[in-house]
Amino acid sequence: MSKKIFVFFPDGVGLRNFAFTQFKALGEQKGNQIVYWNNTVFSLKEELGYDEVKIENHTINRLTPIYSRIRKHIELNVSQKKFQDDVYSTYKFPFSYSGLKNTLITLYTKLLIGLNSSEKGIIRIRKRINSLERSTEKYQYCKTQLQQHQPDLVFCTTQRATQSISALLAAKDLGIPTVAFVYSWDNVPKAMQVVETDYYFVWSDLMKDEVLNYYPFVQESQVIVTGTPQFEPHYDSHLLQERAVFFAEHNLAIDKKYICYSGDDETTSPLDQYYLEDLAQAVRSLNSKGKNLGIIYRKCPVDTTNRYDAVLQANADVIVAIDPIWKPMGKQWNEILPTKEDLGLLYNICAHSEFVTNVCSSTVFDFVAHEKPCIYFNYEQPQLKKGIRDIGQNYKYVHFRSMPSPAAAVFCTDKKELEHLVYEILEGKLSNVSEGKKWYAIVAGTTPTQASEKIWNAIDLVLKR
Repeated sequence: MSKKIFVFFPDGVGLRNFAFTQFKALGEQKGNQIVYWNNTVFSLKEELGYDEVKIENHTINRLTPIYSRIRKHIELNVSQKKFQDDVYSTYKFPFSYSGLKNTLITLYTKLLIGLNSSEKGIIRIRKRINSLERSTEKYQYCKTQLQQHQPDLVFCTTQRATQSISALLAAKDLGIPTVAFVYSWDNVPKAMQVVETDYYFVWSDLMKDEVLNYYPFVQESQVIVTGTPQFEPHYDSHLLQERAVFFAEHNLAIDKKYICYSGDDETTSPLDQYYLEDLAQAVRSLNSKGKNLGIIYRKCPVDTTNRYDAVLQANADVIVAIDPIWKPMGKQWNEILPTKEDLGLLYNICAHSEFVTNVCSSTVFDFVAHEKPCIYFNYEQPQLKKGIRDIGQNYKYVHFRSMPSPAAAVFCTDKKELEHLVYEILEGKLSNVSEGKKWYAIVAGTTPTQASEKIWNAIDLVLKR
């Protein structure tokens, strides 16, 4: 019997996983009616021809962001005490004392954190957030939509958006089963589980263990390992362009070998442009010794700064920028949304680059899927000063402890080593691919091509319970 599934986008981060992959087609092959419950500015009806129900009311309770921050801080405090580990304090953003209003909010926030820093306190704050969101017009609005369309299940494409709380509460209050997909490899330890649903779909056994360790109120039967569709496009050979075609399209020199530099967001790597500059210097030095190399710079899709401009201009002879095909649909960073075309672009950058370099991003897995190595920069820049976040703390985060060994990536710990590491990789004398594949399996599961199918199998299982 056909089931109506609401695929819920509280924001745009799930588009590439659940609108642009084979996910929809597989669900329909199983006889499901798929309707996208869309809280984003991206129109799935106009852009892709998909059935959608638009959520036009985007107003959450004005106190929800404050209480969500309180919840996050408390969860991190509890984790720090529970696991006797100071790493959790590094996930916190500093409070603002700029102006009277921000000062009062900060004082109120810190008071409630102090009064509720326990497992019971987390439950109290979560109940408070739910109460706030049930009081909104958006809750009633979403409830009415659900009553009108009567889906059999709501599948939320990310667990970390406050915009999803009222909608999922409305579904639960109507007795509609709810599922949240844990969106990113680092989200669980960082206390980014905003929603409470009937089930949680996760990437791997590792992530399942994390959910159960960090959220005692979640039962093992509620967590199902499915994998993630994030990497599925890398196994779709139909996306591959011939080298000559790709190079001509992006003004690349056909006789050069290219190294990809994958840019980071400003929070993760505030001095990121200088690592690109270091790579350019290493490439130029190798070229003077007989190599013929270039750099493809792919910026972080949500980075709207101009911090790379000077480096790009000064090194135009070796760097070619190929921007991600994302569309700005608004003024906020989370309104810069992916496109289906970008899946093909990323595939071909991986396929036609020798390897990737970056600061701590999951592109290590994108390139490992193409049998390509990755250099992680792990040294500080001389421009580092008080008030600028160092990159070294990134590699101390919990999700990097999933590495089977330090050889799962090629770590450059000194700028003076960079040229030699690049040379060794190009000569086939150095690679992290073998160990990187083990890491990839730990983080993303052992069947990266079957994630969409496994998600639909899990949805069928939930519907039968």
